[in-house]
Amino acid sequence: MGNPIDQYVIDKVKEIRQEKGMSQAELADYINVSRGFIGDVENPRQRAKYNLNHLNEIAKVLGCSIKDFLPQEPL
Repeated sequence: MGNPIDQYVIDKVKEIRQEKGMSQAELADYINVSRGFIGDVENPRQRAKYNLNHLNEIAKVLGCSIKDFLPQEPL
């Protein structure tokens, strides 16, 4: 598993994605990454993670703020 902040962000993106009823493949298509990338990011055994550009695009697609993916306090 990655470091705590990376995992927090990954978990929040997944939670919001699922709340919006969006599949991994749909999100990948919207942010112009390979369909396997989102699955790799969400798999704790993989080292893939989101960068700030990904998070900015994901926030646009999910209709939220990039801040929604971050904890209120430092971890």
